[in-house]
Amino acid sequence: MVARAQSKASEKAAQADSQRFAFILHPLTVDYLSNHPRYAWTRHMPRQLLETTAAYMPAKYVGTVKGGRSPATGKPVDGLIYALGATPRQMLTRPPEFTYTRLNAAVQDAADRGAKIVGLGAFTKVVGDAGVTVAKRAPIPVTTGNSLTIAATLETAKLTAIRMGWPSLARGKAMVVGATGAIGSVCARLLAAAVKDVVLVSIEPPRLEALKRTILEETPDAEVEIDVSTANRVGDCDLIVTATSAFGLRVLDVSQCKPGAVILDVALPPDISAEEAAVRPDVLVVESGEVLIPGPVDFSFNIGLPEHVSYACLAEAALLAMEERFECFTLGRDVPPARVKEIYRLFRRHRFEIAPLRTFGELLTDGMIAEKRARAEELLRDPKLLKRVKAEAAAKMAKIPPRAKGVAGVTTLKG
Repeated sequence: MVARAQSKASEKAAQADSQRFAFILHPLTVDYLSNHPRYAWTRHMPRQLLETTAAYMPAKYVGTVKGGRSPATGKPVDGLIYALGATPRQMLTRPPEFTYTRLNAAVQDAADRGAKIVGLGAFTKVVGDAGVTVAKRAPIPVTTGNSLTIAATLETAKLTAIRMGWPSLARGKAMVVGATGAIGSVCARLLAAAVKDVVLVSIEPPRLEALKRTILEETPDAEVEIDVSTANRVGDCDLIVTATSAFGLRVLDVSQCKPGAVILDVALPPDISAEEAAVRPDVLVVESGEVLIPGPVDFSFNIGLPEHVSYACLAEAALLAMEERFECFTLGRDVPPARVKEIYRLFRRHRFEIAPLRTFGELLTDGMIAEKRARAEELLRDPKLLKRVKAEAAAKMAKIPPRAKGVAGVTTLKG
């Protein structure tokens, strides 16, 4: 106990003039545990036993984020990284209190080490009331990072449209899958103002109707369609945003997409697998929500991204620390669009950037873009070829077991 107290005291002393944040993550699947160098010994355990056992582990302080500095103000930030042992499936099959207890223990430890704000990553911000209870019990502010995740997704949409050679996003049609979720609903509202023609998909019809009314109040000239399935409209959409918490079901049938469609997969774990995407080489799936924090940023713990790249939810905590906005900036499932616009303003002010675009871990090159565009143009010129390609892709898709988040089972498209 004495040694631990001394360690925390030295952490605070090392902070100096840097503003400190913390971030809590977790393994997206059980493979993240067995494949991580720190936990290599677990490879010999039965998968089910490992996943269940790891869920009971308390959150551990596993690393740091150093080198962040605002070019606008010169102010430095540093971060603490904590890891839960539970996978998303373990969190969703247990009462929320199971996760709340572990999250709040991590928040308290982070506060003891000098952190002034904590960000929640992946499913830690989905469980229960999306951070509200954790924040109420916490000694320091907590944020889910969803505001910057949404802002980064919309910015990624613009950048991808430019690279795909689209004249304008406003001329296309967009679909949001998981449209009634915390991220999907605000993406839908802001996309409707830019694209004008949107399709909202969720298995919650009453909430879909309410969202449609909200969008038409905010953007009266928008065209808004709602559906409980992607099947009826997916072939008409140029841009598709997937932001679900679905497990064990097919979120989207890529085989039926419009030629040259762009899918932004915001979900963690992802909604679309590489195997599914491969059935239509003309369709582009982009990993959304990845950000560069300014400065020579170094992560001492592998968070599963390329060097120097951060998840947007982590970057929101860093950005708020840089701005010295120590508040519960984003909580709950109803994220005000004004919050997204405000965090985007701070994103620009402190010169954060969208990370180089990737597709299934691979850097998206100009050559890859050119190849997809060429394939799409060929299909658009030849309706018979398109029909045949869709049929062949559907046959391939039928052989791929319906999965989402890398597991079988059933939950929802709520987001």
